[in-house]
Amino acid sequence: MSIVKINVLTVPAEQREVLERRFASRAGAVESSDGFEWFELLRPVEGTDQYLVYTRWRDEAAFQAWMEGPMKAAHQGGGGAGAAGGEGGGERPKPASSSAAVWTFEVVQQAAPVAPTEN
Repeated sequence: MSIVKINVLTVPAEQREVLERRFASRAGAVESSDGFEWFELLRPVEGTDQYLVYTRWRDEAAFQAWMEGPMKAAHQGGGGAGAAGGEGGGERPKPASSSAAVWTFEVVQQAAPVAPTEN
């Protein structure tokens, strides 16, 4: 089954807009990667200053291939998003997050909405 990677980003209130803008500008950066299944950026509503970056992959190998290829290239060039992402050329902007951690989970059960039946 699939694996889920959750990047936990601690983002001070004054950097939230910056982080969200950086992720919006990266649209399409991961979607065409082999083995990629899903992406969500989750904004905290209350009780925490941690954003969750949820990605789902076919397997660990697909995630690692993306990490070593497109993601690494984007972040080294200053064009990536998230903790170290950029907004164009020139000097690399400071991270929007003050800390980050990655959690890994295997999908062991899943459910989807039931499609309505026609009568």
